[in-house]
Amino acid sequence: MSLKAIRLHVSGIVQGVGFRPHVYRIATKLGLRGYVVNLGGSEVEIWVEGDPVLVEKFPEVLRRETPPSAEIEEIQVEEVVPRGYPSFEIRKSGKVLTKISMIPPDLGMCDDCRREILDPSSRWYRYPFHSCAWCGPRFTIIKRIPYDRENTSMSSFPLCYKCREEYTDPGNTRRFHIQGISCPTCGPQIYLVDREGAPLRVSDPLVEAAKLVDEGYIVAVKGIGGFHLAVKATDDEVLLKLRSRKKRGRKPFAVMARDTSVARRIAVVDEAAEKLLLSPARPIVILPKTREVSDQVSPGLKTVGVMLAYTPLHYLLLEATVDKFAVMTSGNESGEPIIKDNEEALLKLKNVADYFLLHNREIVNRVDDSVIRLSDGEPLFLRRSRGFAPRWIRAPNEYRRPVIGLGAMLNNTGALGLERYIIPTQHIGDLENMETLNFLHESLKFLVETYSIRLPESLVVVDKHPYFLNRKLADQLVAEAGAELYEVQHHVAHIAAALLERGTREGFGIAIDGVGYGDDGMIWGGEVIYISEDGSYERLGRLEYIPLPGGDRSTLYPARIIAGVLAEHVDLQEFLRLASYNHLDKRVPGGIQELKIAFNQAGASIKCSSAGRFLDAVSALLGVSWERTYEGEPAITLEEFSWGGSKLDYRLEHGGGEVYTKSFFYDYMLNGRFNNAATRDIAYTIQFEIGRSLAEIAHENGAREIYVSGGAAVNSVILKGVKHVFGSDRVFLPRKLPPGDGGISAGQVYFAKIRGLA
Repeated sequence: MSLKAIRLHVSGIVQGVGFRPHVYRIATKLGLRGYVVNLGGSEVEIWVEGDPVLVEKFPEVLRRETPPSAEIEEIQVEEVVPRGYPSFEIRKSGKVLTKISMIPPDLGMCDDCRREILDPSSRWYRYPFHSCAWCGPRFTIIKRIPYDRENTSMSSFPLCYKCREEYTDPGNTRRFHIQGISCPTCGPQIYLVDREGAPLRVSDPLVEAAKLVDEGYIVAVKGIGGFHLAVKATDDEVLLKLRSRKKRGRKPFAVMARDTSVARRIAVVDEAAEKLLLSPARPIVILPKTREVSDQVSPGLKTVGVMLAYTPLHYLLLEATVDKFAVMTSGNESGEPIIKDNEEALLKLKNVADYFLLHNREIVNRVDDSVIRLSDGEPLFLRRSRGFAPRWIRAPNEYRRPVIGLGAMLNNTGALGLERYIIPTQHIGDLENMETLNFLHESLKFLVETYSIRLPESLVVVDKHPYFLNRKLADQLVAEAGAELYEVQHHVAHIAAALLERGTREGFGIAIDGVGYGDDGMIWGGEVIYISEDGSYERLGRLEYIPLPGGDRSTLYPARIIAGVLAEHVDLQEFLRLASYNHLDKRVPGGIQELKIAFNQAGASIKCSSAGRFLDAVSALLGVSWERTYEGEPAITLEEFSWGGSKLDYRLEHGGGEVYTKSFFYDYMLNGRFNNAATRDIAYTIQFEIGRSLAEIAHENGAREIYVSGGAAVNSVILKGVKHVFGSDRVFLPRKLPPGDGGISAGQVYFAKIRGLA
C-alpha cells in the first residue's frame, strides 16, 4: 500500500489545553502514525503518515473536533516524505521557534471538576486545586514556553502514582498529558495564618476562613492570579472597615457568588448576563443590584460587579459561608498592583487583613479579574485581564518589525505587535508609582522573551503626554536597548484601537474620555477625528473648551468647573448668588470661599474639551455626585441616575466643529430653561446630546459609519445619541479591547502600522 505523509504547524491556543492528547486520539483512531510535539513558540507540530485518504482527512477532522478550551488560529500543511514511523507518539517539547502562538489564558472551573470536588467518593473531594484539560490556571503559572509541567510553577509538585497513571493514559480525555493536574496527595496545599503569619491549627482552613468571613473579619485569600480581600457583603460595619484600611473611598467592590442561583440574589441576571458570567473567562459583570448586598458595596450606584467562583478554592470557600457570596476585591495597597506572593501579602496587607488563607503554589504572572458591562445591550470591557490575557488580536497586515506599546497612564496595559498579531498584556493599573511601572515592565518583558523579540530592532510607542510615568520605561528601552521611539496622540490611539478590530486603516471616530494631552497643548477628551489610510489624521470637531480652575482640584470637585464657566459670563456677585441658590457652596470642601477662588482663577486656568469633565460638572450642578473619589465617579453616577429618564426638547448646538457645552450651564442657572423639568430627564438629555452632537459633526464631514472609543464610550445614553444619527449597525466600538485607556496600547501599536513605521 502506498503511504502519504504531511507535516502540520498549528498556531492558536494549542498548548496547555489538552491539544496534544486530542491530536493523539484523532491520529490513533484514524490508524495514522507519526508524532505531535510542542515547539518553542507555543505552536504545535504534527506529523502524520499512513493511508493517503486518511492522511488527507486528518486536517479536516482536527479543525472540526477542536477541544473545548483550544482555539486553532491557523494550520499550515506541507506534504513530506514518509519516514515509516511504527506508531503515533507525543514527543517531548522542543525549543525551536517556527511560528508564534497564543499563550493560553486562565480558565474558570468546569462542570466536571466542580462535580468531582463535591463528590465524597472522588479522590478530589474538596480539593481546592483541582483542574483538567478544560479549566484551571494557565498564564498565571507559566514561567516560559513551551507549556510543559517543568516550565510552570506546578514543577514543584511531582505527580503521585495515581496522577502519573492518568497523565500517561491516552484514554483519559481530561487528564492525559495535562500539565496542571494534581490531587490532595501530590498537589499544592492551603493553610490559614493570622496577620503575623502564625499558623492556625484548624482541621479545614477553608471552612475556618468562611467562618471568619461570616464573623465580620477581613480575610486575604490567595487565588490563581493574586490575592483577594474577602469580607461579608451584607455587613456595613466590616465594609466600612475595609474601605478605611484599604483607603478606598467610594470605589465599588466586586462580589463573588458561588453560582448563578446565588448571583440572582445579588443582581438582576438576564440571559446575556448569565452567558457572560458562565463563560470560561468568568469575568466580573456589572449588573443592576438588588437589596441583598450592603449599600457600602457600591455606594451611590444602582449596579454591582458580580462574578462566579472560578476556582475550586473560591467555590468551596463560598459554599461554607452563610450567604454563599462575599466581596472579593483586589488584594493590594491602594494604587499598587495586585499582590501575588505570600511574603509580600503578609508585609503589605497586615494592617488591612485580619487573616490570610494561603497556599504554596507560586503565582508567576499576576492577573487581576476582568470586568465587563453591558452598554445599550453590548458587552464592553472595562478591564481585560484574567481569562482573556494574553490572547492576541489579529492585525490586517503583517508587521515588518516588532512594536511595543506602553499605553496610557490610567488603566494601563502594554501591547506587543509582531507578525500579524497584537498581544495586549493583562491589566496593569494606574501608573502612579514605581511598583506599577515595574509591573508593566515585567509583563512586557515576559512577552518579549516568550516571542524572542530583539529590542534593538523594535519600535517603542508612547502617549504624547510628556509626563506620563511610562516615559521612564520608554527612555530606558531607547537608552539601553537602542529601540526607536514614536509618540501617538491619546485619542488617535483610541480610534486606532476601534479600527483594529474591524481590520480597517481609515475611518471617522469619536473619542470621549476624561483627559488626554492634545496636539495643541490643551486637554482633549471630546473629539471627532478622521484617520486616513496613510496615518495622517484631522481633528474635525470637539466639545467646547471649559476651564479647570486650580487644575487637578477641579477634577476632584467639579463644582469648581461651573465657577470657571460662569466667570466668563457674569460678575463675581452674580455668580455667588447663583452658586448659593444652586447649593454649589455645599459641593466643595471650602464652601463659598473656595468657589470665589475658583471664579478668580478661571481666566488663567488650563482648559479642556473633555466629555468626562463636562459630565462631572453636570453631575455636580444637578446634585447627583460632586466629589470624585475614583476616576469617572460623578459621570458614572450621572449615567445610572439618568436610567429611565426621557429626552427633553433641548439641543446642544454646534458650529464650526465646536459643541457649545457652556450653554447648558447658562440655560440651567441663568435662563430658567429647565425649571419645570425632572432632574433625571435633564441628566438623560445632556448625555444623549453629547453623543448626538458629536455624531452630527462627523456626519456633516462625510462620515457614513463611526468608530467610538474612550472611557466615556461605554456610557449607554451617549451611545444612544450617536446611534440616533448613524443607526445601530453603523456604530462600532472595541469589543475585544476596552474602549477606555486599557485599549490604548493596542491602538498605539496599530497606529504605528497604519503610519507605515512597522
